[in-house]
Amino acid sequence: MIRRRSVNPTEAELAILNVLWADGPSTVRHVHDKLQSSQNTGYTTVLKLLQIMFDKGLVQRDESERAHVYRTSSSRDATQGAILSDLVTRAFSGSRSALVMRALGESSKPEEIAEIRRFLDELERS
Repeated sequence: MIRRRSVNPTEAELAILNVLWADGPSTVRHVHDKLQSSQNTGYTTVLKLLQIMFDKGLVQRDESERAHVYRTSSSRDATQGAILSDLVTRAFSGSRSALVMRALGESSKPEEIAEIRRFLDELERS
């Protein structure tokens, strides 16, 4: 079976990736239990999603034990970067400044603006 890397995980896949990034390699049972605290997701749904994610290349699977253990194929930063790059290309015609201006125009809090200002100052110094 050919595995290809999907640039954009779905919302449900991102929820699973967040568990794996936070907790490290995990069984389907562990991921299911973690998701149960915030959403009503069935065990078989989590299993099927992990199988799909494996086929897409989003996760890797260790089949050496009876209970398969899944781990992410990419770091959180790499995945966020890929999602952001796709968003910039598709929704903002490749303009990162258009994305930032749009994001800042959406009722940013003063503390968020101050944090962004510090970040920009740091970027200029480097």
